[in-house]
Amino acid sequence: MTQLADRPTDATAPAEAIQPQLAVLDVGGMKCAGCVRSVEKQLLKQAGVISATVNLVTEVAAVKYDAAQVQPAELAAQLSQFGFASQARVGGEQAAAERWVARKTAQQQGHLRRFAIATLLLLLSTLGHFRHMGWFDLPVLSTVWFHAVLATLTLVGPARGILTDGWQGLRRGAPNMNTLVSLGALSAYLTSVVALLAPALGWECFFNEPVMLLSFILLGRTLEDRARFQAANALRSLVALQPTVARLVAGPDITDGVEIPAAQVQVDEWLRVLPGEKIPADGVVAVGQTTVDESMLTGESLPVLKQEGQRVTAGTLNQSGAITLRVTQTGSDTILAEMIALVETAQTRKAPVQGLADTISGYFTYGVLTLAALTFGFWNFVGLSLWPEVMQTALGSPHAHHQMTMASSTLLVSLKLAIAVIVVACPCALGLATPTAILVGSGIGAERGLLIRGGDSLERAHQLDTLVFDKTGTLTQGTPTVTDCLSWQPDLSEARLLQLAATVESGTRHPLAIAIQTAAVDRGLALLTATEFETKPGAGVAAQISPYGTVRLGNQAWMEQLNIALAEDLRATAETLAKAGKTPVYIAIEGQLAGLMGVQDPLRDDAAQTLKHLQDLGLQLQLLSGDRVETAQAIGTQLGLPPEHIRAGLTPADKVAAIEALQTAGQAVGFIGDGINDAPALAQADVGIALTSGTEIAMESADILIMSDRLSDIPQALALSRVTFQKIQQNLAWAFTYNLICIPLAAGILLPTLGVTLSPGLAGGMMALSSLGVVLNSLLLRWQLRKKNGPAPEFARP
Repeated sequence: MTQLADRPTDATAPAEAIQPQLAVLDVGGMKCAGCVRSVEKQLLKQAGVISATVNLVTEVAAVKYDAAQVQPAELAAQLSQFGFASQARVGGEQAAAERWVARKTAQQQGHLRRFAIATLLLLLSTLGHFRHMGWFDLPVLSTVWFHAVLATLTLVGPARGILTDGWQGLRRGAPNMNTLVSLGALSAYLTSVVALLAPALGWECFFNEPVMLLSFILLGRTLEDRARFQAANALRSLVALQPTVARLVAGPDITDGVEIPAAQVQVDEWLRVLPGEKIPADGVVAVGQTTVDESMLTGESLPVLKQEGQRVTAGTLNQSGAITLRVTQTGSDTILAEMIALVETAQTRKAPVQGLADTISGYFTYGVLTLAALTFGFWNFVGLSLWPEVMQTALGSPHAHHQMTMASSTLLVSLKLAIAVIVVACPCALGLATPTAILVGSGIGAERGLLIRGGDSLERAHQLDTLVFDKTGTLTQGTPTVTDCLSWQPDLSEARLLQLAATVESGTRHPLAIAIQTAAVDRGLALLTATEFETKPGAGVAAQISPYGTVRLGNQAWMEQLNIALAEDLRATAETLAKAGKTPVYIAIEGQLAGLMGVQDPLRDDAAQTLKHLQDLGLQLQLLSGDRVETAQAIGTQLGLPPEHIRAGLTPADKVAAIEALQTAGQAVGFIGDGINDAPALAQADVGIALTSGTEIAMESADILIMSDRLSDIPQALALSRVTFQKIQQNLAWAFTYNLICIPLAAGILLPTLGVTLSPGLAGGMMALSSLGVVLNSLLLRWQLRKKNGPAPEFARP
């Protein structure tokens, strides 16, 4: 993300008094990075706006604002008055994405017509060039009057939008790329009109130049729009997955139902889904068994078996059996809708590397106009006097120089060179460099089940040299089982101890809690009545159970903090469990130790291989766990981690402190976790990576989401980040290099030595190709990763 342009809404107001909200505006009329900068500056002028970031490709502005001072509709109105037709989004991110896709699809419908018009204009203007060069003449088509009429019709017809937008940018004090194109085209056109109406000057008419310039621009933008449309394939594919109808049934055992729009489905209703149909909403299978294609969610092409009690996701394809499901989430709350919102958000957020381009683009047009004026002045008053022999080459016609006076020739050459400078400059390439690469990269990630939140996350992921892992549910399967249940009170049976523990743990969804609840269910133990549930992240849980009072489950550190006495033989037993790779869980009733449980969570099948892969790539790996030292060491040993890189018995605050220490030492740290207690560490790390088996708060805190829930996808996510960031660097390098070379070339720097210069028409073609080149280079990402489920590129440290 480019650092958001921030300014306080009130210099005297304390920061804590402002409760910012986020608004998303659809912004029209942006053509280049200069437009982006103008929109951001205009937004930041408004009272109550805290920050603003604008994306050229998706035509979106994300604005943080103080609702007490301004509303999104007012901001949209201000932008519209400023010349950028805007509206505040309503209906949520999912509906906004659908509208964006519909708008882009509609724009593509006129693609062939625009392409044909631009191509025809280009061919006709080329005939004018042939006549100008004295190569051959064609009846009517090569006459000056034909090209005068053609240029006039082009200006008032296909190019009218360019001229109008260019004038509006100049009028509001925010000139853009269209301003440069308009100035170049009109200058060439008016110069030719003067030459036509005042033949005594001896000037050569070049009406073909503005036509060629504008046709190149129109052709380039048509191709560029098409390429941008292809770059957004992933977002369109996700939106297309949205089911349109659902079969509502009265109950789980009813097979006959009525079809209703999927948008009208409510939570806790029953839906019947037949083979070959899309699942209309997130839910739980109540009746039946089937296989489901979840490739759009996880990137995994193999179908997944779904049985009663298992979750299914909206937009996935039911393949083999009829099922009835109970709806748990609908509309914008479904996983698919969240994916759409995440992908679109990722395409809105910029990378810090774009900051320089944004800064330059804000002054780009003024600089180009200044250079054009200097070019005119130099050649008119100095250059052509020093090198009169280049006059004929600069005019581009073998006969033109002999038909004019020296003063007329000098003025015309100076004008043509100044026009070429105006035309060849391209701020659009700078503006497209980052968003197009992010658009393609984030889309590829979504197809592979890797959701990267934005350009800022991409850039930070590229720089990582240290990865820190949580243990439970991350390196382990997250499906632990109770292996030991030991009562420490004579009148308390192991069954009752397990029943109490399961009741307390029913207030949370941590993997250890699920293991204890599952053990109770397997033994037919019903939950007791409990109240006042309390969760201490990284420590334990508590609840009030009548008639026992306060029952607590937690680790040894929490028990000691609560001054609960732990017998030596109990400590020894806990240590024995820990050395076997089991997690000891202490149970206390009313401040007195009641028992001990051992819970074992096996390693993920791909854990050892993934960590070895990451180590081979030179990344330093560490393990931070809230578990006992003995348990963490046992797990770490199996994974090949050195003891000094394993830290255990940590609270969430301790994990944050450990990451801060690594960052202070100059390391770029990524943290991989999945639990509530991992959320602070995920937020503190340079890049937080969450598995989707984790809690919602962990997923919200992460920068990268692994939808497949496979550790082996972490190297792929880092690899995708790296190649996408490389594309950003390539695009920016191309944009800067193009302007650094082509502007001096258009100004005639090689004219005295090599006789090389650019005509306004050729300059327009180069400018159009520069923008198209950036977009096509971004699309090469898809070619590099053309097989959706093929191997990902190897990740290597920069």
